[in-house]
Amino acid sequence: MPYVEVVWDLNDDPQGNVAHIAEHGVSKEEVEDVLRAPAARRKSHSSGRPQVLGLARTGRWIVVTYETIDKGVVYPVTAYEVER
Repeated sequence: MPYVEVVWDLNDDPQGNVAHIAEHGVSKEEVEDVLRAPAARRKSHSSGRPQVLGLARTGRWIVVTYETIDKGVVYPVTAYEVER
């Protein structure tokens, strides 16, 4: 099921998810691309949280680790680029 709503912290929150994914060189738009059209699903080996892998419109393969807030609503925890 594609995700409908993505919950973001404020852009200027240094402890928020926007800042955290930016540390990995990933944008909010790339995260949303992958969450809405994932190519694969798995669980994080380190946290056990769900992850999706997909191709962002930028052409980069991104892994997104997230928490489910409600049906169709997710909170991205982290994201990073991977080699295909």
